[in-house]
Amino acid sequence: MSKKNTLQATSRQRTGSGVLKQMRREGQTPCVVYGAGQENLNVKINTKAFTDLMRESLSANIIVELDIEGKNQLAFVQDTQYDALSQKPLHIDFLAVNSDTEITASLPLKFTGESIGVKNGGLLEQLVYTLEITCLPKDLPEIISADVTNLKIGQSLHIGDLTLPEGCKATGNADILVCNVIKTRASMSAGDEEEAAEATGEEAPAAEAAAE
Repeated sequence: MSKKNTLQATSRQRTGSGVLKQMRREGQTPCVVYGAGQENLNVKINTKAFTDLMRESLSANIIVELDIEGKNQLAFVQDTQYDALSQKPLHIDFLAVNSDTEITASLPLKFTGESIGVKNGGLLEQLVYTLEITCLPKDLPEIISADVTNLKIGQSLHIGDLTLPEGCKATGNADILVCNVIKTRASMSAGDEEEAAEATGEEAPAAEAAAE
């Protein structure tokens, strides 16, 4: 499970755009907390505290503990609107959750290991950088890792091939291509040398060099 962090929150009244702009100038970000069978709750949090928290997080979708004037509420960062220029948060949607709430999160996809194909001169081409999954709050990881060590040139991984953390399920179609190892000039040259060596019964230049 991803680490849980605490954010201080203060109740606020629904107000017009002028008041919200003043709130942001004072270093506060307006938010709404909804779900868990309760009425929507309008709150505000310290902008710097939230920005620092997200800077340390690997994913934009994380679990936090909201301390709303002394009352704790487990919440999921569902959506954050950012200013296009300053990249400061303008508004945050928190989904109130409990242990039985299924959440949907988009997590970074990271490859581990060096594939056999890359060692032979191929190129690992990544086609999917974030993976959408569903899980319970206790099972939410920070990232999704995929081992590509055994991938050879011409081989690929699809969503259905990934081993996900326990309790997590991908929302995307299992046939979606995640990555593949493609040929390069270097890999094709190495292949030509090996074929020529096999035909003549001699060692390829690379093999001779390695032997020396």
